[in-house]
Amino acid sequence: MKKYQLGEFEEVVMLTVGVLYNDAYGVSIKKEIETRLSRKVSVGALQSALKRLEQKGYLKSFDGESTQERAGRPKRYFSITALGKRAMEYTKSTRDDLWRDIPKVALNLKIAG
Repeated sequence: MKKYQLGEFEEVVMLTVGVLYNDAYGVSIKKEIETRLSRKVSVGALQSALKRLEQKGYLKSFDGESTQERAGRPKRYFSITALGKRAMEYTKSTRDDLWRDIPKVALNLKIAG
């Protein structure tokens, strides 16, 4: 079902925007993902994901205050929309259903070594 489509990285970005709440802008999102997941994130990949999520209607963005350290450019902040919240809930529910339906024996594996 393609009701709500969130790729793995998009899901991570959405969750991180939620975690950061009022402080979710490009650099803070990148740092939070890298810290929490011990995973390098390129600025380009993050910007592409943010743009896609905004086009899907899952995120909205707005400009913050201009700052001297940014040569007068404002930070672009992101927040989750109602549609984005539904997409996140759908994704979580789908994953939870799949985990719940795995027979216990299927995960009772021994590591060879």
